[in-house]
Amino acid sequence: MQITKEMTIGEVVRRHPETVEVFTRYGMGCLGCPATQFENVEQGAIMHGIDVEQLINELNQVAA
Repeated sequence: MQITKEMTIGEVVRRHPETVEVFTRYGMGCLGCPATQFENVEQGAIMHGIDVEQLINELNQVAA
């Protein structure tokens, strides 16, 4: 299953724990915070000034 920008950050980490490394590298280290349960990948990327498509590509590479 491919990771999409609409998926919540929490969902991505639960399904693919190996993605924690990518999120952390991009400065999105607050993966235990309650917001990750409703904030999607796109929202998190925008809040951190990260290119959404680049992040999605890297997450999918790691999760493959």
